[in-house]
Amino acid sequence: MPVTIKSEEELNLMRKAGELLAQVHEEMHDVIRPGISTLEIDRIGEEAIRKRGGIPNCKDYEGYPASVCISVNDEVVHGIPKEDTILKEGDIVSLDTGLIYKGYHSDAARTWGVGNISEQAQKLIDVTEKSFFEGIKYAKAGNRLYDISKAIDAFIKPYGYGIVRELTGHGIGTELHEEPYIPNYRQFLKRGIKLEAGMTLCVEPMITMGKRKIAFLDDEWTVVTLDGSLAAHYENTIAITPSGEPEILTIIK
Repeated sequence: MPVTIKSEEELNLMRKAGELLAQVHEEMHDVIRPGISTLEIDRIGEEAIRKRGGIPNCKDYEGYPASVCISVNDEVVHGIPKEDTILKEGDIVSLDTGLIYKGYHSDAARTWGVGNISEQAQKLIDVTEKSFFEGIKYAKAGNRLYDISKAIDAFIKPYGYGIVRELTGHGIGTELHEEPYIPNYRQFLKRGIKLEAGMTLCVEPMITMGKRKIAFLDDEWTVVTLDGSLAAHYENTIAITPSGEPEILTIIK
């Protein structure tokens, strides 16, 4: 499937989808506290999506059973919300979700601390977020796709963190996952496609405090670090623009 170039009308629909999703993430962030279950956060997230006229795009996607992927501590992505998974003081939790608005998708992820967390955990969260912004400095028409990957890798490496390789960012539009796929690590001897105005992409570093190796749990969804180290995830939907600066669609403006 070729990379799709969105018209201004399509971009406006994606802007609205992104604006609504940013609001949903704020609503979920507000309820994160010790003692809340991940199932309750999922319920709040789905309700927040639907009351804004959106459709949760994670729910039933290839069989995924919830509206929000909620991953705690050593869970990298795709954790399944459960009534008996209760957040505790000092945990970190990643919320990854999206919505469909008038046929167009948005997708974003955030990692948050639960109550007071360690300095090391907060640093992991902050560096992961900053790596996204370092990457999208290169998300400009005329640049190559893997310039984004290289920038994320270069920013993360000095910290000694692991960069998950098996999971990547992606294109987005009328489908949740479209071409192209966007690694978060340097691609030697490859530069990828040339970026064009109208492309819409999800850039999403997934970073581990220890080694980069991952494993899948028996539920066939939850991805964990093999060494049990903490993991953080930060994602936004962006648009490549004619002006040269990428537009982030899934943050509160």
